Amino acid sequence: MSSKKLPFNPDQIYENALKYHHAGNLSEAEKLYKILLDHFPNQYEILTTLGILFFQQGLSEPGFQYVKKSLKLYPNQPAALYNMGVELQKLSRLEEALICYDKAIQLNSNDINALINRGNVQKDLRYYKNALTSYEQAIAIDLNMPAAHWNKAITHILLGEYELGWREYEWGWQAGERGKLRKFSKPTWLGNEPIFGKTLFVHKEQGLGDFIQFCRYIPILEKLGAKVILETPLSLFDLMKSLSPSVMVIKEGESLPSFDLVCPIMSLPLAFKTTVKNIPASIPYLKVEKNRKTFWKKNLGKKTLPRIGIVWSGSMTNKIDNNPLAKRNIPLKQLRSIFDLPLEFHILQKEIRPEDEVTLKSLNNINNHQKELNNFSDTAALIQEMDLVISVCTSTAHLSGALGQHTWILLPYSADYRWMLNQNNSPWYPTVELFRKNKPLEWDGLISDVENKLKTKYLLN
Repeated sequence: MSSKKLPFNPDQIYENALKYHHAGNLSEAEKLYKILLDHFPNQYEILTTLGILFFQQGLSEPGFQYVKKSLKLYPNQPAALYNMGVELQKLSRLEEALICYDKAIQLNSNDINALINRGNVQKDLRYYKNALTSYEQAIAIDLNMPAAHWNKAITHILLGEYELGWREYEWGWQAGERGKLRKFSKPTWLGNEPIFGKTLFVHKEQGLGDFIQFCRYIPILEKLGAKVILETPLSLFDLMKSLSPSVMVIKEGESLPSFDLVCPIMSLPLAFKTTVKNIPASIPYLKVEKNRKTFWKKNLGKKTLPRIGIVWSGSMTNKIDNNPLAKRNIPLKQLRSIFDLPLEFHILQKEIRPEDEVTLKSLNNINNHQKELNNFSDTAALIQEMDLVISVCTSTAHLSGALGQHTWILLPYSADYRWMLNQNNSPWYPTVELFRKNKPLEWDGLISDVENKLKTKYLLN
């Protein structure tokens, strides 16, 4: 920038603006950028940087205006295209985001972040083979790129390509997707050595649903001659004792007994060389205590209508819900037509979102058991009193499947990798039926399918 005939030095102003910007003082940075634009309205670098500043504040439209103007002046800006792609991706404007990433990569084929983001957009658009190609291109540039390996793993598992997927899944530790890798003095077991006569410590990671799904491997470890110590979240402690009378179940945070080998619970599919065809799906593999069964039989009384257990939302802290295409939760008001059916509905979830409280108070045909559900053993016993469980993709859905209960799971457009593609059943849970959302941002079609199937199953006979 030239300072000729100006009352200030534009290069110094721009440098100060960048300092404010990098320090997070966006309002001061914005003022300085706009001063410069008053004098240099066609300076594309300032237009791009100001657009990015608006994106950082969640102000998409003004950001798009500045970046588009900049690209019109000078199209060959990979950084501008990348940042616009990121913002479009946040807004689920995926086809537009894909165009931006494609252009950015054409200009800079070594942009690993653009390649990974493009892969994620392609995955959400269901262009799975293209997504794998994008991840592989990123890995070709940097073999040790955890995010690319992780997303590659998820895509392979989604496609049922388990041999490739579970191997790549181990990158989840470095990608920050499996929590913090715990360090032990004993070696990690991933199926590469016999465990007969050994003591194996299996520890928790990720969510409660994950734990319920993969604890099925514990009795198989015992059949191989291992003594198993299973570390479990407190809310699952009582229930996990039903896996096997000989497994040592300890609560998360307790001091550890001595052991020979260690395995994170979600590495067990890799250790057992799990494929779609050899998934251990003998159910039920969890059982309910008799006293809890007795409690719910007495509490619910005589059954006069079919009993339907319902879960319409999961944990409020799960980051998957930040992706609109993968968001699992259904606003309770959208399910009102289902609750109008002459069936007996029971809430199986403990947490009720504030926005659902008003709707819940207006529904007469739904029974709330929040006070009685103290842990998953209570929930399991209540599930066993149901004729059917209808749930979004939560830990309760996994629990119902593990108990062998007839279960309908309602899946978002970009469903979790474990449910694979284009099928209404699951090799993990033989009694589960899957309902898939076929339009990205609305649940109406899926809810209508559920309502019609309920009528056919219970009301038309």
